Amino acid sequence: METMEMPVPAHRLGTDTQQLNIDLSNVDLDSIQLPPGEDFGIKSEDEEEEEDSLEFETGFGNIVVVDNLPVVPPEKFEKLEGVVRKIFGQIGTIRERGLWMPIHPETQKSRGYCFIEYNTPQEAQTAKDQTNGYKLDKSHVFVVNMFDDFDKYMKVSNEWIPPETKAYTPVENLQQWLTDDKGRDQFVIRANTDTEVYWNDPRQLRPELVYRRGYWTESFVQWSSLGTYLATVHRQGAAIWGGATTFNRLMRFAHPQVKLIDFSPGEKFLVTYSSHEPSNPRDTQRVTLNIFDVRTGKVLREFKGSADDFATGGTGGVAGVSWPVFRWAGGRDDKYFARIGKNAISVYETDTMTLLDKKSIKVENVMDFSWSPTDPILALFVPEGGGGNQPAKVSLVQIPGREELRQKNLFSVSDCKMYWQSNGDYLAVKVDRYTKTKKSTYTGFELFRIKERDIPIEVLELENKNDKIIAFAWEPRGHRFAIIHGDGPRPDVSFYSMRSPNHVGRVFKLATIKGKQANSLYWSPIGRFIILAGLKALNGQLEFYNVDELETMATGEHFMATDIEWDPTGRYAATSVTSVHEMENGFNIWSFNGKLLYHVSRDHFYQLLWRPRPPSLLSPEKEEEIAKNLRKYSKKYEAEDQDVSLLLSEQDREKRKKLQEDWQGWVNQWKRLHEEEKLFRQELRDGESSDEEEEYEAEEVEVEEIVDVTEEIASFGFEQLD
Repeated sequence: METMEMPVPAHRLGTDTQQLNIDLSNVDLDSIQLPPGEDFGIKSEDEEEEEDSLEFETGFGNIVVVDNLPVVPPEKFEKLEGVVRKIFGQIGTIRERGLWMPIHPETQKSRGYCFIEYNTPQEAQTAKDQTNGYKLDKSHVFVVNMFDDFDKYMKVSNEWIPPETKAYTPVENLQQWLTDDKGRDQFVIRANTDTEVYWNDPRQLRPELVYRRGYWTESFVQWSSLGTYLATVHRQGAAIWGGATTFNRLMRFAHPQVKLIDFSPGEKFLVTYSSHEPSNPRDTQRVTLNIFDVRTGKVLREFKGSADDFATGGTGGVAGVSWPVFRWAGGRDDKYFARIGKNAISVYETDTMTLLDKKSIKVENVMDFSWSPTDPILALFVPEGGGGNQPAKVSLVQIPGREELRQKNLFSVSDCKMYWQSNGDYLAVKVDRYTKTKKSTYTGFELFRIKERDIPIEVLELENKNDKIIAFAWEPRGHRFAIIHGDGPRPDVSFYSMRSPNHVGRVFKLATIKGKQANSLYWSPIGRFIILAGLKALNGQLEFYNVDELETMATGEHFMATDIEWDPTGRYAATSVTSVHEMENGFNIWSFNGKLLYHVSRDHFYQLLWRPRPPSLLSPEKEEEIAKNLRKYSKKYEAEDQDVSLLLSEQDREKRKKLQEDWQGWVNQWKRLHEEEKLFRQELRDGESSDEEEEYEAEEVEVEEIVDVTEEIASFGFEQLD
C-alpha cells in the first residue's frame, strides 16, 4: 500500500534536524529558491499518467458564427431566435444559453449575425457544412463559419508564399480487380481470427489467396455497394480498404462502439450506428447514427435519440432498432434517403442533409415503406384503422413532388409485405387476410405494373388459398417470380410470369413442381436459373433449376448449410456452414448447373461475401449484340479452357506418375529388407532355406496338455458300518 508524505510540523522540525546532524543556525532560509508551481516542479506518477491519457480541447471549435441574419427590432428578437433555433437545433444539441445575438447599442436592433455553441466540435462542423448558403428568404442567405476560423484567417500573411510541391505517389487503381485477365471474381471470408480475400478459380478447382490479415476486424466485414471498398468494424469506428491485391486503408470513420454500417447505393455515403446502455435500467437505450462522406470521412449529419425513436418499421436490427434505419432511394445518384417515424416518413436531401421541403410526409399510422430500386418512388403501407372501419392501403408516392401515383385499399388485412423487382418494373404486395370468422388467415398478392400507364394492379390468389407462403422471390432483371407454398414438410414451388403468351397483360402461371424439400429461393443475378434450397431443419438440400426449360439440372446437398450466395456474374454459387454449427464449418463452390467444383473446410467459419460488381458500362444494344454473337466471343475463352484442361490433365498425369513411383519405391524398400533378413528367417526354420510355403508339408501333431487338476474325496458308504 502506498503512503503519502505529510508536511512536517514546526515543533518537529528541530528534532528532525538534530537527528540528521543539521545546524539550522548556519542555514540562510531566505536564500533558498523554491521551484515555481504548486508541485515545485516535481510531478507525481499519477499526474504524468493523467496527462498522457487525457487530451483537452482548446479554442472554440464547437462555436459557429452565422452571418446575414435579418436585422430586427427588440420586439422581433424572440421570433428570430426561434427560427434560428429550429434550423440549427435539428443538426445538433445547442448548449444552454448557447445562442447569442449581439445588439447595436444605439439602435437596439440586432446586428445581423449570431453565435451558436454546440456540445461538440463535430456538431458545429456539421452545422457549418449543411447551413452555409442556406436560403432563409430572397434577401437573407446564411454565411456560416467556424469561430476558430476567424483567428486562423487573421494570421494569414499578406505576403504570398508558393505552396510546397509534393512528389506524386502512384497508388493502386481501385477498379483494377475488374480487369482480371481470367475474368475471375473475388470473395472475402472470415474464419478464426483471420480475414482473407480470394480469387475464385474454378479452372484450378481451388481458390487463390489474394490477401490475408489477422485481427483485421473486431466484428464483421462488409463490401460497399459497388465493390470498390471493403469495410471493417472496430471499437473506435469503421474503416474502408481498397484495391485488388494490396488493400490499403483509405479512410477512417470515428464512431465509438459502432455496431452496424450501411453504404448508400452509389457508395457516396456511409451510415454508422451505435447504442449505449442507460444508467437507469428503466430507460431505453440511447442510439447514435452518423452519416459520413465516404471520400472525405466527414460527418455530414448526426442523429441521436432513444431506441424507441428508431424502432418503427424495418425487418431487423439490434436492441429493437429496425435496420437499416435510413433507406436509400433507387439509382446510383444517392440523392435521397428516408426514415419512418410516428405517423410520418421523413425524406432527406443529401445535398443539404436536411428534410425535403423542410417537412416530413404526414401519413397517419404508416407501418412500413420501401423505395423503388431504380426510381425515387416510395411504396407506403398503412394498416387498418378506426377499429376496422378504415381500410388498409398501399400507396405509391413520387419524390420530390410528393405526388401520389397510385393507391390500393385493402380489407381484413392481418399483415403485408412489399417486394420490388430489381429493375423497378413491378411491385408485389403479399397480403395476409382474415377469413370471415377471423379465426384464420389466407394469402394473396397485389401485383403493380409500375412502368405501365396508370400503373394497373392485378390480384393473384393461389389455387389453394389456405396454403402457407414460405418464400417469394422476383427474378432479377426479369419478369418472373417464384413462390414456395404449402403446409407439409414437402411444399410446392410455383413459377409465374408477368408476361402471358398472348400478351394480354395478365399474370400467367408457368408451372408448379410438387413436393420439394425447400424453404428458400435463390435466383441467379442474371435470372433464368434458381436454387431451391432446404436450409436449417432441411439440412442443406439443393436443387438447381432451369426456369427457361422448366427442368431440374442437378440436385445436391451441403449438410447443415446455413447460407447461400451467388457470385455477381451468376456463374457460380457458394454454400457455407458458419459457426452457428460447431461441426462441418466451411464452404462449397458450385457451378450454375449444380456441379460441385471444390470444398474448403475451415474451423470457426463466420462469413463469405462475394465482391459486388458495378453495373456494366456497355449499352443495352451492345449487350444484345454480344448475346447474339456469343459463339464468336466464346472461342477465345474455349481455347483458354482447353489449354487449362490440358494443363490439368498433364498435372494429373504427373501426380499419378509420382504416386506410382512412390509406391514402387516403397515396394523395393521392403524387398531389400526382406532379403537382408533371409539368414535370420532360415535360422528360425532350423536351416531350411526356402521361403515358399508350397515347398513344405503340413504335419498334424496331437499335443495333450493338462488344463486343470482337482482333488476330491469320494464317499463309498463305509461310514455306516461302524
